[in-house]
Amino acid sequence: MLRLDGIEAGYSAVPVLHGVSIAVETGQFVSIVGPNGAGKTTLFKTISGTVRPTAGSIRFEDVDLLRVAPARRPHLGIAHIPEGRQVFPSLTVMENLEMGAYTEAGRRDWQRNIKRIFEWLPVLDERRGQLAGTLSGGEQQMLAVGRGLASAPKLLMLDEPSMGLAPTIADFVFERLMEIRQDAQLAILLVEQRVAEALESADHGYVLETGRVVLEGTAATLRADDRVRQAYLGM
Repeated sequence: MLRLDGIEAGYSAVPVLHGVSIAVETGQFVSIVGPNGAGKTTLFKTISGTVRPTAGSIRFEDVDLLRVAPARRPHLGIAHIPEGRQVFPSLTVMENLEMGAYTEAGRRDWQRNIKRIFEWLPVLDERRGQLAGTLSGGEQQMLAVGRGLASAPKLLMLDEPSMGLAPTIADFVFERLMEIRQDAQLAILLVEQRVAEALESADHGYVLETGRVVLEGTAATLRADDRVRQAYLGM
């Protein structure tokens, strides 16, 4: 579904990603873990198109993404939920969800999608008329997920969804994501510092350090790797 090969990218003259290659298959859950400053957010911005790579290729369902304008990429089925949630605080929950449904598929499937979003994330149904800025951090994260789902994506990219959340709330968000993935047969690409949780349900994982993929494999393989256990799992 999504394949990056030899991606080099950064900001002006400052390189951040060095020869990064990753793949996400249809319906697969892939986690990318690593420390702060590893280049995880830059990787997502490169896929979305807000950062232009200087080398390498990106393909999504056999489409060359580097030939697709950033504004068109969501219409192909890519939803990017950014770090820090970034909901529209002065709009209601329902208005935020409607903003997510601007893609061709989102508009076409709006009635079916909003019903499913409220089934998966019932707190959004309860708060539909409430201003997004008055929601708790966990509720805002669920709204960000719902807004992404409103675009009817094939691939959901989540950048640090547990950031700023209490552990119990973060666990709840992860549980909902696993339920949504199973019900919707949705591919998920997750960037996360909570390595244990990120690898727990993943099919495949990558460890990114200083802009390079230093390890990859099945989630079980990475959890058993001594380097991952010592550096990220505290074992």
